Amino acid sequence: MATTTTIEDVPSVELMTELLRRAKCSSKPDKRIILVGPPGSGKGTQSPLIKDEYCLCHLATGDMLRAAVAAKTPLGIKAKEAMDKGELVSDDLVVGIIDEAMKKPSCQKGFILDGFPRTVVQAQKLDEMLAKQGAKVDKVLNFAIDDAILEERITGRLIHPSSGRSYHTKFAPPKTPGVDDVSGEPLIQRKDDTSEVLKSRLEAFHIQTEPVIDYYSKNGLVANLHAEKPPKEVTAEVQKALS
Repeated sequence: MATTTTIEDVPSVELMTELLRRAKCSSKPDKRIILVGPPGSGKGTQSPLIKDEYCLCHLATGDMLRAAVAAKTPLGIKAKEAMDKGELVSDDLVVGIIDEAMKKPSCQKGFILDGFPRTVVQAQKLDEMLAKQGAKVDKVLNFAIDDAILEERITGRLIHPSSGRSYHTKFAPPKTPGVDDVSGEPLIQRKDDTSEVLKSRLEAFHIQTEPVIDYYSKNGLVANLHAEKPPKEVTAEVQKALS
């Protein structure tokens, strides 16, 4: 038999936390934010902070596609067909999945979009979809960073595979080079973290996504962040850009 949860069953701490969250969120302005930046520019560090501060939902298109496929939604089924054939999922499908996700209660105050739009056509489709709802993009945060700094950041990363502990040859080295501090096991460099892979990812980013920054700049929506700074300073820049 299915059990239904009544409000009495919810621990009072959880209820209070949720009520306080709603009270805090009710006074927050709606915001629709896009994060743009190359791999390793710090988007992943800043997005949870922005999400909590402004009560937004975080829409990472890769995760949303996987979730739609797993849930076998009509759009998810279409997406799976494309993926099975080794094709790219069409822009309209991705915009449709974003549209669906935005109806969730957690997206009431707006969203942070990460990993989309990657092309100007996608940006235009997103604008059209939002316009139908009487909404628009409020701010585009551009995590601007020099390729050379990124290369140093990413190619220096070392991972302990079984625990996920991460190190950096320059910024956070292990006590013994190449060895995990806790277990003494060897550290590895992820396949994606080599300079060859990074170069091709950066090239794709510059060719496809820089025009997106220009597209939004024309509407005065872009805030350029100094993404090479320490995370706390970048957070301060983000808060200033969104205030």
